[in-house]
Amino acid sequence: MKKSSTYLILAAAGMLFMGTASAQQIKPTTEKELIEAVEKHRQLYASTPLKDFKARNIGPTNMSGRIVDIEVAQNPNTFYIAAASGGVWKTEDNGQSFTPIFDHQGALGIGDMALSPSDNNVLWVGTGENNSSRSTYAGAGVYKSTDAGNTWQFMGLPHSQHIGQIQIHPTNPDIVWVGSMGGLYSQNKERGLYMTTDGGESWKKVLYIDDNTGIIDIKVHPNNPNILLAASWERFRQAHDFIGNGEGSAIWRSEDGGKTWKKAVDGFPQNEFVGRIGFDFAQSNPDVVYALHDNQGPSDKEQEEPRRRRNQEENPLKFEDFQGLSIEDAMGLEDARLNSFLRRNQFASKYTASEIKRQLRTGKITTAQIANYNGNANDANEALFSAPIIGAEVFRSEDAGKSWKKVSESDLSRLYNTYGYYFGEVRVGTENEDEVFVLGVPLLVSRDGGKNFTRTDSVGRPHSDHQSMWINPQDAKHILLGNDGGLYRSYGGGAIWDHLNTQMPISQFYSIMTDNASPYNVYGGMQDNGVWFGSSKNDPSDRWESLMGGDGMVVAVDTRDNDIVYTGFQFGNYFRIDKSTGDRKRITPGHDIGNEPNRWNWRTPARLSHHNQDIIYMGSQYVYQSLDQGSTWTTISPDLTKNEKSGNVPFATLTVVEESPFEFGTLYAGSDDGNVWITRNNGGIWASLNDGLPQDRWVSSIAPSKHQEGLVYITLNGYRYDEFKTYVFKSSDYGKNWTSIKGNLPEESTNIIVEDHTNPNILYLGTDHGLYVSMDGGNNWNLFQGELPNVAIYDMVIQERENDLVIGTHGRSVYIVELEEIQKLAQPDQKVMQ
Repeated sequence: MKKSSTYLILAAAGMLFMGTASAQQIKPTTEKELIEAVEKHRQLYASTPLKDFKARNIGPTNMSGRIVDIEVAQNPNTFYIAAASGGVWKTEDNGQSFTPIFDHQGALGIGDMALSPSDNNVLWVGTGENNSSRSTYAGAGVYKSTDAGNTWQFMGLPHSQHIGQIQIHPTNPDIVWVGSMGGLYSQNKERGLYMTTDGGESWKKVLYIDDNTGIIDIKVHPNNPNILLAASWERFRQAHDFIGNGEGSAIWRSEDGGKTWKKAVDGFPQNEFVGRIGFDFAQSNPDVVYALHDNQGPSDKEQEEPRRRRNQEENPLKFEDFQGLSIEDAMGLEDARLNSFLRRNQFASKYTASEIKRQLRTGKITTAQIANYNGNANDANEALFSAPIIGAEVFRSEDAGKSWKKVSESDLSRLYNTYGYYFGEVRVGTENEDEVFVLGVPLLVSRDGGKNFTRTDSVGRPHSDHQSMWINPQDAKHILLGNDGGLYRSYGGGAIWDHLNTQMPISQFYSIMTDNASPYNVYGGMQDNGVWFGSSKNDPSDRWESLMGGDGMVVAVDTRDNDIVYTGFQFGNYFRIDKSTGDRKRITPGHDIGNEPNRWNWRTPARLSHHNQDIIYMGSQYVYQSLDQGSTWTTISPDLTKNEKSGNVPFATLTVVEESPFEFGTLYAGSDDGNVWITRNNGGIWASLNDGLPQDRWVSSIAPSKHQEGLVYITLNGYRYDEFKTYVFKSSDYGKNWTSIKGNLPEESTNIIVEDHTNPNILYLGTDHGLYVSMDGGNNWNLFQGELPNVAIYDMVIQERENDLVIGTHGRSVYIVELEEIQKLAQPDQKVMQ
C-alpha cells in the first residue's frame, strides 16, 4: 500500500510540472524560409571537408521502399523510377541495373514525374510525396532536366510542398500542368493547379478551390490535349487527427487546354465524404474514363462477426459482467474462467485470478475498474482495418469525363480499408477499354468494364500496397508495377511478376540496431516491410533475413549472445524473439487497473538497459520497466504527456525513453506533444525539463552522454506543424538548463543526435535532409556527403567494437560510415582513443 500511495502523490505532483498553458500557435515554415534553408544546405555541401569521405550502403534490396511513379521512354528499355523518399532512379537496360540521378537536389521525397512524349530528354520531377502518410516528406518545388536526368534546373513552386501530378503537353514540351497538394499539416494558398507555357519560366494558377484542397491527379485526353481532367482533394492531417475527405474533393474538366475549369461531377458523389480520386483514360477509346474513388461515407453493410476461436469456452466472461458485480460474487468466480478473461483481453501479465481477487479483497481495485479497464480506448490497428466505411468504388464515363456512373459491383471495401489516402491509382489496359486495374493493398483487375474484380498479384509473390503502374502502349501484356516492396514486371498482363529491385536500396527504415557478432549484424524496422537483419559486410544485393512483418519498428538486441531480439510492429505490438529457436513471445505491457488505457505511438520506444540486458523499458504515456526480459512489467511513471488533444490518430504518447549509461535509475522520457522528463530514482520522482526548450514540439531523440555524467543532448521537430526548423540542444546539468547547438545548420527537421564514443566533441546529427557532423561540440557543423545523399535519417547507432556509425535512412536503406578518419580530422595531433 505504501508504494501505491506514494505513486498517487507523485502522479499528482507530476501534473504540476506540465503547466497549464495551452499549446502555442506554431507557424509553418514560410516560402522564403524554405528557399533560404535549401540554399544554405547547398552552400554547406559545396564547402564541406567531408565530401570525399566514404559511406557504404549495405542494402537491403530483397525488400524495398515505396515506389510512387514510373516513367518509360519510347525505347522501353529506358525508364525512370521515383521512390517516395529515396529520389529518382534510371535504367537503360530494362531494369537490370539502376542509377540514382537526383541525389543532391532540394528534397529526395518525390510526388510525381513526367517524361515529355515529344522529347524524351525532357524529364520533370515534383518533390514532396503526394501520399498523405506518416512517412510523407515535404518537397522543395519542381525540377526539370533537358538531358535525360544528367543535370537539373529548379523551376519554382517551392512552397507546393507535395506534388500531386505533372502532365506535359504531347507535342509541346514547354506546356506543363502541375497539381499541388500544398502542406500536409497546415493550410496554405499554394495548393491548386499550375500551368506554364514557357517551360517553367513563369507559372499561372489556373485552378484553386481553397487553402485546404489541392490537386492530386491530372490526365490529358489521349487524342485531344485541349481536354483535361483534374481531381481535387480536400484533406488535412494533424499529429492527433486526420481528415481525408471533404466537399472540396471533386472532378474538374477543361476544354481549352487547362486555362479554365468546370466541375464534372454529374453522376459522381458530391458530399463531405468524397475522398481521394484518381482516374485514367482508355487509350483504345478515349471517350471512356475510369475514376477510382475513396468514399469515406458510413457503410450500411453489417460488420463481420469476429472469428470464433477453436475450443472457445462456453459463456466467457465479458467486461460488462463486472459492472455492479459485488466483491463476494467476484470472489466466487472460477479461477480458470477469470484467467481466460484476463489473458483474452490482454490485462497486464501480473494480473492473475488470484492476484485480482487479492486486490479486490484488500480494496486496491474495484470491480467497476475492471469493467472499465479499456475505457474509451480504441485499438489503433483495428481502427485502420475495420471501421465501417463504404471505401473504394469505381466510376466510368463514356463522354470523356462529362458524366459518370458507378459500375463496380464487387465489394471493394477491403481494397484499402480506411486508408484510401495512401492509394488512389487506376489504370486502363492499353488495348481493351474494359480491362481495368485498381491499385490498393491488393492489385485487382476487371475485364468486364469495372463491374467485377479479382486479384492479379499472387504469382511471383509481389509485395502489397500498390502505388504506381505503367502499361506498355504497344503491348498491354507488358506491365511495370511499383509498390511498397519495390519494382515488379510482368509480360503476362499481371498473371506472373518478377521482382526487379536488386539494384535499388530504397527501404524506409524507422529504426536500426546492431549486435556483437563477428561480423556484426544490422537490424532494422521498415515502413510496411517488417523487421529484418543482415551482415554489416553485405553488398546491397545480398539478402537480409526476416524476423517479423507489419510496419517494423524499434529493435533492441541482447548482445550477450546476439540471439534474443526485442522488436515489433506499429502501435506497441512488441515481442521477444529467440533467433536460435524461433520462439516468439508477446511482451507488450498492459496498463494497471485504474489507469487510463495505454496510448502507443506508431513508433513505440523500447530500450534495453545499459546496466543489465535483462532489463527493458517501453513507453506508452507511461514508462514501463521489466526486470525479466519483458515477462512482467512495472509502471514507473504517471502519464508524462500533456494529453490535451485527441482524434483518430493515437497522440499524447511517449516517443523516447532513454537511460543514463552512468547511473541505473536515471531515465529520460520525451513525448510527441512536447514534454521532456527525468527521473533520478528509477521512477520515484519525475521532474519536467521543458524550461528552456521550444514548447509543444515532437521529441525526436534524447542522447545521454557516455563521457560526462549529466551531459545530455536532445532533438525536437515541428514537422507535424509543417515547421521545418532545426532544434538541437545540450545540457550539462541533467536538463535543468539547455543551450542551443544549432550553430551554422540550415533549417531542417531534426530526427536523431548521437555522440561519438571516443571523442565527446564529435556529434552526429540526422535531419530530414542528411547527416551533419560537428567536431567542436556543436558550434560548427559539416555536411557529410561522401556517397550519402541528402536523404532523411531516422536512426543512427555506433558499433563501438568496429568503430562504425550505422545509419538508418528513410528512403535509402542502411549506410555504414567508418569513423576513424573523422576522429583523426577532429584530433589531428592526438591519438584516437580506443
